[in-house]
Amino acid sequence: MIAAEEWIKALELKPHPEGGWYREVYRSAETIPCSALPSRFGGARAFSTTIYFLLRRGEVSALHRIASDEGWHHLDGEPLTLHLISPAGEYSTLSVGRDPTRGILPLAVAPAGWWFGATVEAGYALVSCTVAPGFDFAEFEMPTRADLLTRYPELREQICHFFPFP
Repeated sequence: MIAAEEWIKALELKPHPEGGWYREVYRSAETIPCSALPSRFGGARAFSTTIYFLLRRGEVSALHRIASDEGWHHLDGEPLTLHLISPAGEYSTLSVGRDPTRGILPLAVAPAGWWFGATVEAGYALVSCTVAPGFDFAEFEMPTRADLLTRYPELREQICHFFPFP
C-alpha cells in the first residue's frame, strides 16, 4: 500500500479547512441557475464537483454540513467512518471501504443538510467526494462545539470526539 504522504505529494493535496487533505479535481463547466435550485442555495451551482480527500489516523474531518448530497467513494487505504447527525438529531455512522463481508462498501452518501464528519481508525483513507449540485464554500457550515452541544445535548459524547477541547 502506498503511504499517505506519497498520495499527498502525488495528488498535490493541501490542508482542508475541516481537516485532512484535499484537491478539487473536477468542476462541471455547466451550471444550474439559482432560479432552478431549492431556496437553500445562494446562487448558481456547477452541475457537479469532485475532490480527492485523504484522512490519516488521528486526524478528523470536522463536523460540517453543506447544501447538497455528498458521495464518498473509497479509493485506497483503510475504511473511513462517516459520522452523521440528521436535522432531527439522530446520530449514525457509515463505513466506507472495500470489505463487503463486513458490510463496508466503497460508496456512502452524506445527505444534504446533515452534519457530518469522518475518522479513520488505522493508517489512512483516500476517497473522492462528489457533490451535486456542485460544492461552493458559500454553503459550507462548520459549527463550534458549543453550537452543536446546544442543539443536540444528548450527543455530547459524539460531538466532543470532534472537538476535544472546549
